[in-house]
Amino acid sequence: MQPVRLVSGRAVPLDRSDVDTDQIIPSEWLKRVERTGFGAGLFAEWRDDPSFVLNHPEHAGARILVAGPNFGTGSSREHAVWALTDYGFEAVVSSRFGDIFRNNATKTGLVPAEVSPELATALMEALKADPGLEVIVDVERRLVEVPAAGIEGPFRLDDDARHRLIEGLDDIGLTLQHLSHIDAYEASRPGWMPTSA
Repeated sequence: MQPVRLVSGRAVPLDRSDVDTDQIIPSEWLKRVERTGFGAGLFAEWRDDPSFVLNHPEHAGARILVAGPNFGTGSSREHAVWALTDYGFEAVVSSRFGDIFRNNATKTGLVPAEVSPELATALMEALKADPGLEVIVDVERRLVEVPAAGIEGPFRLDDDARHRLIEGLDDIGLTLQHLSHIDAYEASRPGWMPTSA
């Protein structure tokens, strides 16, 4: 995964609470065997409605999703994160995330920026008033900013998740940091133990 230190750009205000993973990517999309192509199914049932926020032309190409509280609840499907990133989102801002969704996001390079309810409301209202606002999600400083609207505030992100994002480390990348120890162990392993050959 690529390092993520800062995400900036336009944002989509998804003013809905308790958005679960089945709403993010419906179950009929789970038959795919690869990790790509899920963006077409993102919020598929809602996108049939022409008034749905992602269908508005002013939000095309947005890199940040600002969602209501309890975003990503429900099942543990990684496909929800894959759908968001495949669509083009690099960060999601909400006042609360489902724990499994947040964990899946940081392992895939999607920034789950958990802000206070007050900051979430201010962001939502500012974006509804002016969809062209630039939003900045600074992973290094754990800060969300909208300079043109005078909005700024911290977001919650634990040290381990922050490190993973900044260094671009998925689970394999974390393991490879210990490659010299793994090689040393394999070289000195007793012959009676099973081998991978």
